[in-house]
Amino acid sequence: MNLRNILAAFLLAVSMAIAPSWAVEPNEMLTDPALEARAQEISQHLRCVVCQNQTIDDSNADLAHDMRLLVRERLAAGDSDQEVMDYVVERYGNFVLLRPPFQPDTWALWITPFAVLLLAVGGLLVRRPVAPAVKPLSGEERRRLEQHVGGDPTESGEN
Repeated sequence: MNLRNILAAFLLAVSMAIAPSWAVEPNEMLTDPALEARAQEISQHLRCVVCQNQTIDDSNADLAHDMRLLVRERLAAGDSDQEVMDYVVERYGNFVLLRPPFQPDTWALWITPFAVLLLAVGGLLVRRPVAPAVKPLSGEERRRLEQHVGGDPTESGEN
């Protein structure tokens, strides 16, 4: 492997590592570094409701852009971090949280993975019925079989 290939691989890895940070556009950022840091911290706990598995800072979706602006507007207006989170949850519901609270409307979300795991383990532990051992033919059964087949069933030339 030559130096050019190593450098290309390194640049590709670095660009992939920082790609999610490109979702926050420069015109969205607050001029106050402390407020911007708070906005980024809050954004790490909010899910993009379009992408569903990305934070709003990692998503390029239009709704994520709107949510980033909303968070920054609320912080610029003087809201505390908790007030901003409460406002966003009130507007979008608990689904917007990457870690929703454990409460009656989210119990299924929290309990389902454990229930599925327990069912899987239970399925593995249930004993399957074992087939009974095959008894050898009695003398009478062997005689009747020979009559039907026309010879000794143990004397086949397939051994």
